Amino acid sequence: MSLDTIGFYTLSNSRCENLSTMSPMQRCEMILTERCNFKCQYCRGLREDCLGDMPLNKALSVLKQWASQGLRNIRFSGGEPMVYLHLENLVTAAKMLGVQRIAISTNGSFPLENYLRLIECGVNDFSISLDACCASTGSLMSGRKDNVWDIVVQNIKALSKLTYVTVGTVLTEGNINELSDIVKFAHELGVADIRIISAAQYNAALANAKMIPQEILDAHPILKYRVENILHGRNVRGIQDTDCFRCWLPLDDSVVCGDYHFPCVIYMREKGDPIGKVGTNMHKERLEWAKQHNTHCDPICRANCLDVCINHNNYIAKLEGPLAHNFI
Repeated sequence: MSLDTIGFYTLSNSRCENLSTMSPMQRCEMILTERCNFKCQYCRGLREDCLGDMPLNKALSVLKQWASQGLRNIRFSGGEPMVYLHLENLVTAAKMLGVQRIAISTNGSFPLENYLRLIECGVNDFSISLDACCASTGSLMSGRKDNVWDIVVQNIKALSKLTYVTVGTVLTEGNINELSDIVKFAHELGVADIRIISAAQYNAALANAKMIPQEILDAHPILKYRVENILHGRNVRGIQDTDCFRCWLPLDDSVVCGDYHFPCVIYMREKGDPIGKVGTNMHKERLEWAKQHNTHCDPICRANCLDVCINHNNYIAKLEGPLAHNFI
């Protein structure tokens, strides 16, 4: 399958084919805070040494460093980035620095006008959590007992008419039986795509994804890609024996949380060791990590690497270019 058809705008065949040690930064993610107004049952927070809000001066410094390396896509996340006081400043700065895609990962529970201001500042991508298709399960999954479910639903519907919106559905034992209904509900809200994923501590095959109607799959390329993988025996998470044992993402992708940079956001969420400390030496450190790291021998990578990342690395491994040969 061509990476261009998967639905993730940060992935493409040309990105892989032109990858080198001097590649521009394609995508970066900045974790602004561990604070959140939800208590999702599957969330285990951040590492102890990554707690607290990222100081604005540090966030701007990292953003400028990435931009100097040709940054094209950025995602601000948390915790809940909407509680971070300087979010609008960072979005404005990213736009002024020429970043093409500016994304926010949010639980969608804040007043609509807050999200509209972010669009005015430059946000053109919202990823909103939607782990249920009804208020009762929504309360169970989010740990909230108020009417926040209705706010989230209305915000998804409104924002989907204005910009690119995807919903992320994390599956656990508490909502797995509602998967098909959640997907149908999200589709009716008008979202651009739907990303289903098993929680790390659950990490089960999502077999009931086969119940999702074909017309809904055809409308959402990321969802269709994931479901087709599941039906062919590949879970959303996990490296198989035949998969590439190298990860090239750190060459043109980065995740910063606290004082550290990590190989990917999944590795950071699973509280794996960082590649190094934030600073001017990050690119060199990431290159060395990619050269030396065997993903098959790393329990975090082995169990949790996502299908799209595996596909990306497998494609590079098949290329005849010098990069793949040098790293293998």
